[in-house]
Amino acid sequence: MNAPNNKASRPLSAAKAWIITDGKAGMVVQARGVADALGLDYEMKEVHPTGIFRVLAPWGPVNPAEKLGEPGSAFAPPWPRVVIATGRASIPYVRAIRRKAGPATYTVVLQDPKSGANTADLIWVPAHDRRRGPNVTTTITAPHSFSQARLTSLRAALPDEITALPTPRVAVVLGGKNGVYKYNEADDARFAASLQSLAALGASFMITSSRRTHQRLVTAVDKATRDAPRILWTGDGENPYAHFLAAADALIVTADSVNMCGEACATGRPVYIFAPSGGSAKFTRFHDALAARGATRELPDRFTQLETWEYQPLDGAQDIAAEIEQRYGRRKHMLAGLAG
Repeated sequence: MNAPNNKASRPLSAAKAWIITDGKAGMVVQARGVADALGLDYEMKEVHPTGIFRVLAPWGPVNPAEKLGEPGSAFAPPWPRVVIATGRASIPYVRAIRRKAGPATYTVVLQDPKSGANTADLIWVPAHDRRRGPNVTTTITAPHSFSQARLTSLRAALPDEITALPTPRVAVVLGGKNGVYKYNEADDARFAASLQSLAALGASFMITSSRRTHQRLVTAVDKATRDAPRILWTGDGENPYAHFLAAADALIVTADSVNMCGEACATGRPVYIFAPSGGSAKFTRFHDALAARGATRELPDRFTQLETWEYQPLDGAQDIAAEIEQRYGRRKHMLAGLAG
C-alpha cells in the first residue's frame, strides 16, 4: 500500500483505492502517477487471466473461479472509494467491480478499453487517440510520476557523478524500433552526427537506453559522444533516468516513445525530438501537439548552438487527477441529495 505525502491538498487524499493492471511497467507507471497525484492510499492488484478468459479480455467476464465480490477473493468488500485500471486484462475486473460496488466506488480506466463507454465512470485517453464522449477526458501527455515536487527533490540530491558534469548537461533518452519507426542505418548515422556537433559545442551528456534500443544505435551514440564528458547507461546497475531528467539543461528524446517524450516535457526544459524513418498519423498528432505547446523542437542535423526556450511543464497525471476530483465531487453531491 502507498500513501503519498500530499494528503492535505487533495479532496480524495488518503481514500482507499485499488490499482488493477497486468503488471506491465508502463501501465503501472501511468496508474500510480494518477493515484499519487490524487493522494490515494492504494493497493496494487495484479491480474493474469488464463485460458478463454485471457482470450476474451477486455470484452469477456472475470473467471467465476476467482469469486469476485465474495469473502476471501482478491476483489471483495469493503470496496475502495476509487478503482484505477489499465490494460486489456484489467477491464473485466473493473466492469464487474462497477456493477457490484455501485456508485460509491468511482471507476477510472486509463487508455481506450475497447469495450464501450460504460466500462468505467471515467475513461482517459491521450489526445492523439480518437475516442471521445461525455465520460472521456484527454491530455496531451500520458500520466507519469514526475511531478514538479519530485523533480525539485531530485534536483536537490543529484549524484556526484552528475554534478561533476559541466553545463550544459544534455539528457539523451533512447527508444528504439517499434511497429511504426524503423531506424535504418542512415537514421542512426544522422542522430550520431547531431550529437557529435553538440559535443563540439562543449555539452556534456547523460545517456540512457531502453529495452527497445538496438545495439547499432547504442554504438553510434557511444562513438559520437566518446570524447565529451558523459554518463552512458546501458542497463548495468541502477537506472539513473530520473536524475537525468531532473539534472538536464536540455533533453533529446527519440520520437518512438510517447511516455518518454511526455516525461521529458514535465521538466519545463527544452526538448529536442529525433524522428527516425517511419511514423504514423497518431504519432504525428502527438508530436504536433507537443510542438504547439512550445515544449519541443525537431532535433537539427547539426547544432550551431544549443537553443533555450521556456514552456509550462506538462503533467498529465495532475490534469487527470483534477478531472477525477471534479467529477467525483459532482457524484458525491448527487448521492448526498438522493440520500436526503
